[in-house]
Amino acid sequence: MTLHSLPAPRALTAVSADGSPIHVEVYGPEDAPAVVLSHGWTCSIAFWAEQIRSLATDHRVIAYDQRGHGRSPAPAASGGRGYSTTALADDLEAVLAATLGPGERAVIAGHSMGGMTIMAAATRPGFRQHAAAALLCSTGPSRLTAEATVVPLRPGGLRSRLTAAVLGAKAPLGPVNAVSKKILRYATMGPGSAPDKVEACARIVHACPRGARYGWSQVLAGLDLEAGLRELRLPVAVLVGTADRLTPAVLSHAMTEALPHCTGLVTLAGMGHMTPVEAPEAVTAQIRELTLTYLGVKENEEAGA
Repeated sequence: MTLHSLPAPRALTAVSADGSPIHVEVYGPEDAPAVVLSHGWTCSIAFWAEQIRSLATDHRVIAYDQRGHGRSPAPAASGGRGYSTTALADDLEAVLAATLGPGERAVIAGHSMGGMTIMAAATRPGFRQHAAAALLCSTGPSRLTAEATVVPLRPGGLRSRLTAAVLGAKAPLGPVNAVSKKILRYATMGPGSAPDKVEACARIVHACPRGARYGWSQVLAGLDLEAGLRELRLPVAVLVGTADRLTPAVLSHAMTEALPHCTGLVTLAGMGHMTPVEAPEAVTAQIRELTLTYLGVKENEEAGA
């Protein structure tokens, strides 16, 4: 799973509120409806390869590396201040400002921590100016360690503590091999995931620097974006796999109840947490539906004017 078959992207750097540089890549026609892709913890732009490949034929696809991931360096702020939900919102606002014109709107899709980024930015002026609709994909606003089923124990304090310890481990992930791929598939993907998709996810996850992996794990362990979720006053679609151990479907069901304007919940049977890779067509279809409904007519009319 690579982006090599696509034309070279238009690369740029967005500068966040604390001065952190955020690597951005733009694909597709300049005058097409805009889609912004925000990836999850331990991932990178490459995680969206299938969505970029499909959407860039008739959309302007804007993808960025979250700070500490891919080509976006780890934050320089000391004491962990560079890792926070405030920083996530700052970075998304910076990307929107750097890539969209005044008043120009886009559909914003976020997977896992990328979905949390959308919730964190819900009240930001830049987000509200530019976001026409959103997709919350395999994510949740809070209680991540309490609801995750990575550790095979009954729900309770012990499971939550062990989950936090596993996800927040500082140890290096090591090489991509048969053992590490088996562990990754168990924790993050559906049991029927094809070997090439497991391999692709493993390569991306293992490339995440250990410091960023740990820094963001501490943010996720104490996450509470319930207020931000309720402030998402735009059309929002929710998508989740039934075999998601990291952000189980119970979180998505709760989000659909809390969102002011939920357009629907898509549940993918047998899929795990890595839905954009495991079920790329389904995720892309949801993004296309949002762009057609909330951007298609306006953007196409402007393009043909």
